[in-house]
Amino acid sequence: MNGAIPIKTPDEIAKIRHAAGVLKGLHEYLTTLVRPGISTGELDRLAEEFIVKHEGCTPGFKGYHGFTASLCTSVNHNVVHGIPNADEILKDGDIIGIDAGVMYGGFHTDACITHLVGEVDPDVVHFVKTTKKALKNGVKLVGPGVPVGDISAEIQKTLMDQGYMPVPELTGHGVGRDLHEPPEILNVGEKGTGPKLEAGMVIAIEPIATMGKPDINTLEDGWTIESADKSLSAHFEHTVLVTESGHEILA
Repeated sequence: MNGAIPIKTPDEIAKIRHAAGVLKGLHEYLTTLVRPGISTGELDRLAEEFIVKHEGCTPGFKGYHGFTASLCTSVNHNVVHGIPNADEILKDGDIIGIDAGVMYGGFHTDACITHLVGEVDPDVVHFVKTTKKALKNGVKLVGPGVPVGDISAEIQKTLMDQGYMPVPELTGHGVGRDLHEPPEILNVGEKGTGPKLEAGMVIAIEPIATMGKPDINTLEDGWTIESADKSLSAHFEHTVLVTESGHEILA
């Protein structure tokens, strides 16, 4: 993911903000649906229905490099890019990362929430909350002149201080006309390194962590990535605009 980091125009930012509003609404809707007994396939069907009822909006993931669904649904030890399936039924005690994107006017947005399904083990709840906190702590740093390595280092510290492991190969990224643009925003890193943010950049920050080792495998479907040791994984993501005075969380 090399090349110049795109600076968005006010018109482009308006389109991204519109798509982000729909994406925020989608995640709020999905939160009401996640429960034991629902399938990931049904979540995907309802998500696509929600997106396309908003004029001009389309699912950003569907068709992306051949991906067949509107959501990525990653249950338990599946880390990212899980493919929704009518036969995959959520059960009490599961966790599920639901990653989604909405496209409007030629521009993408991207956001993920890891949900608790029914009654979840307290240790797992703490893990999920810590991954969410890593996102919050990373986003807090966003502003003009900030090296992306500062964000990476903060995410890594938040997770590892609690005994969890960031997945180094999976990264945040710029987002806009393409779903994945420069810069890469690693979940491990050193302060003071990497390109510096500028007002007008739009980035997706996404801590991805495991309760065990950080090693991952890609399944035979070519998409689903699981933790190699089958440890549980959590994933949170915001689309964030860099502003003159700091940042704005768009989705």
